[in-house]
Amino acid sequence: MVNIPAPRPAAGQVLITTEAVGVGGVDAVIRRGTLASYGFPEGFVPGSEVAGIVTAVGDDTDASWIGRRVWGFTGTGGGYAEQALAPVEEILPLPDGLSAVDAVTLGSSGVVAHFALARAHFRAGEKVLVRGAAGSIGIAAVQLAARLEAAAVAVTTSSPERGRRLRELGATHVADRSGDAGAQAPADYDVIIDIVAGPDMPLFFDRLAPNGRMVAVGIVAGPPPADFGTKLMDAFRKSLSFATFSADTVRPDHRQAVRVEQFAAASRRELATVVHEVLRLDEAVTAHRKMDAGEVFGRIVLKP
Repeated sequence: MVNIPAPRPAAGQVLITTEAVGVGGVDAVIRRGTLASYGFPEGFVPGSEVAGIVTAVGDDTDASWIGRRVWGFTGTGGGYAEQALAPVEEILPLPDGLSAVDAVTLGSSGVVAHFALARAHFRAGEKVLVRGAAGSIGIAAVQLAARLEAAAVAVTTSSPERGRRLRELGATHVADRSGDAGAQAPADYDVIIDIVAGPDMPLFFDRLAPNGRMVAVGIVAGPPPADFGTKLMDAFRKSLSFATFSADTVRPDHRQAVRVEQFAAASRRELATVVHEVLRLDEAVTAHRKMDAGEVFGRIVLKP
């Protein structure tokens, strides 16, 4: 733990005394240096989503937020702290029945999964493969695809036990990390949601059906090869599509509308929030070691 001055909200910001802090895959990617070109300085505090009580607001900010339980998006960092700042347009009241821990498990990941499926132009009756489904984004994507009546929801994962748990959440087929799900699985997929990227990403273009669409939402395994686009050109006659997706490109009010719906569904137990473990804030290093070792199913949450 490191002591730093308590932050003070500027105009348009709120100060949240945190009850729960989500540990996301992007935190690990930043810490590993994969996104070093974005200029994260030494001493950077990770953490992009928190939940807790608003204890102060900046100038020109509605003071009625003070005392309310909220989920908040802090940006690229600043969340691994007892107090964190968030723009007022990036906070949301927590519904009754939704804990702070559940909120930071679903808040960002559910929105990414929702808009990734939308970016892929997914339609009911299509076959979906979620690559790297054991994290919070993948778990949300599996559930949302199943709720939207996908004909098949396949997942890649690292163990039969994880596969069993993903089936309970809506997966219909379980594949190994290469994408092989056996003879009973679909021969190809209309949509692939890829959270992993890395050197093997281009191999999954071979698993797309004609007019298939892959959307990459993460780089947990690092960036793909520089020449990955040659695979798409080699399959020119299949009219395949590839896109990246970041929730940063979605208007805040659109993100919040989806989040309101998902929080309500989670509070009714219609959408599962899978928490791997709750650790103390000063155990953030342990949380990252567990992620690097591939031990995490769902999300680790820190509590001050």
